Amino acid sequence: MTAQAWLALLIFLAVLTALAYPLSIYISRIADPLPIGGIAGSIEHAIYRVAGVDSKDMTWTRYAICLLLFNALGVVVVYLVQRLQLWLPLNYQHLANVSGDSAFDTAVSFVTNTNWQGYAGESTMSYFTQMLALAVQNFLSAATGISVAFALIRGFARRSAAGIGNFWVDLTRCTLYLLLPLSLLVAVLFMAQGAIQNFDDYKQVRTLESLTYAQPKVDAAGMPLKDAKGDPVTESVTTRTQTLAMGPVASQEAIKMLGTNGGGFFNANSAHPYENPTPLTNFVQMISMFLIPAALCFVFGRMLGDTRQGWAVYGAMTVIFVGMAILALWAEQQANPLLVRMGVDQTHGILQAGGNMEGKETRFGITASALFATITTSASCGAVNAMHDSFMPLGGLVPMWLIQLGEVVFGGVGSGLYGMLIFAIMAVFVAGLMIGRTPEYVGKKIQSFEIKMTSIVILVTPLLVLVGTAVAVMTEQGRAGIFNPGSHGFSEILYALSSAANNNGSAFAGLGANTPFYNMLLAVVMWFGRFAFIVPVLAIAGSLAGKKRIEVTAGTLPTHGPLFIALLVGTVVLVGALTYVPALALGPVIEHLQLLAIH
Repeated sequence: MTAQAWLALLIFLAVLTALAYPLSIYISRIADPLPIGGIAGSIEHAIYRVAGVDSKDMTWTRYAICLLLFNALGVVVVYLVQRLQLWLPLNYQHLANVSGDSAFDTAVSFVTNTNWQGYAGESTMSYFTQMLALAVQNFLSAATGISVAFALIRGFARRSAAGIGNFWVDLTRCTLYLLLPLSLLVAVLFMAQGAIQNFDDYKQVRTLESLTYAQPKVDAAGMPLKDAKGDPVTESVTTRTQTLAMGPVASQEAIKMLGTNGGGFFNANSAHPYENPTPLTNFVQMISMFLIPAALCFVFGRMLGDTRQGWAVYGAMTVIFVGMAILALWAEQQANPLLVRMGVDQTHGILQAGGNMEGKETRFGITASALFATITTSASCGAVNAMHDSFMPLGGLVPMWLIQLGEVVFGGVGSGLYGMLIFAIMAVFVAGLMIGRTPEYVGKKIQSFEIKMTSIVILVTPLLVLVGTAVAVMTEQGRAGIFNPGSHGFSEILYALSSAANNNGSAFAGLGANTPFYNMLLAVVMWFGRFAFIVPVLAIAGSLAGKKRIEVTAGTLPTHGPLFIALLVGTVVLVGALTYVPALALGPVIEHLQLLAIH
């Protein structure tokens, strides 16, 4: 790693910690079930009256039912808006209604906080759809994740309680008091730096030179055509005009990052200068992805009355993140052996002097691109400022494996914390087996019910990823979307299913996934990857809330020191390694070994 990379990593962590800790004080007040007074409290209660809901405590089953029904309704609304957008307002480009399979995939994607995009935003979605369907779900899906984290923390903090909070109160407060104010501040900063925010029609400009490029040919069903050898068929296109897309970008960009959503207004996502215009906005975007997830670690400690517990979780996340960031930065700073063999780097040394620049914005370079990729896949965000498909094999392995770990390394807003706490329950269970003592965590006994639910949570996403990948590689429809044969093509499918099941949304992007087969497969995987995870977590919260707190004794395993941090890190890494290493060996690992053989 270069000195610049070390400095960027240290500055990022320092700024993150300095902002996350004070924010946790504010979030802890939001999570408090007591009523909030003043104008804010009046607005909050007016919302409850209009919606016809009460603010009484809920059991975990009622909490889960409300959450599932609310999100199912969200899928219906987002689907209908896409299917009817041609006749809805703010469609200045007269964009057609979105096809049924793509609309369903997108609706599930944004409701589950995945934001997988099989379409190009600027040529598919109207301003109305972008704002009233997609951006609204950016807020609501993020608020849902934070609400579940609040419920689980209450499960640990409460004693002999029947309820874990009120879903409608949590959802409202997370949106009204946390996500909206932060998004307003970040959106204004983005606009000041050059991100656009308007309702203008698209601009047609004439370029100084003609541009000729190759694009894949597709059939009537949108499937890529291949020749007799199985290689993609392309066609050359020449143009002297360029369309500059406009729109309300900054407002969507802010919640996209703060809510760890990741869905870009443009197809190029955060590599587009209208979404991410300067190095400052790039740094703010990276901080925004981790800000709320990091603060929630400290909220956990505050609500328990023991801030050391929050620091321990934060420390475990940081250890894994730093290790993965170092690997990604190192891998992308290496020259591509294929170019070395062809003599490209000797003849035109500038192409490989700083490492692998393929697929990266020159505005950001290798360090900011590799660090961004590590953060976005740690944070369950999915926003990208570089093409992950163009990373070196080990550089691409980092974001893929971080996703497969369940994105608990800070993770999504809410989902990262409750995912890591599930691993903490598993860690104390393993420790209890080793010393022959009933496991306990932060004063609560961990018994058979919690372990059964924990097992479901840990197994559900690997099942979705590995079975989904197997289905894709064994069917003609799945293999038809592969543009890069061999191990890299397998990596593209494995990454897509990993991203969908773990609600990330980023892609290797060499896969033609906007087809009926992939739209339906990924939608199913995204839905169960989100809610088959959340329901057992709420069940654990309800079980823990009803238990008494246990006093600390000489035999209690301390869960706030270096030993527990090491145990927690080891549990996360070992579960990830044992589950996915065979699949990774068929993709990025073997691709790396093939490159070494060429070199």
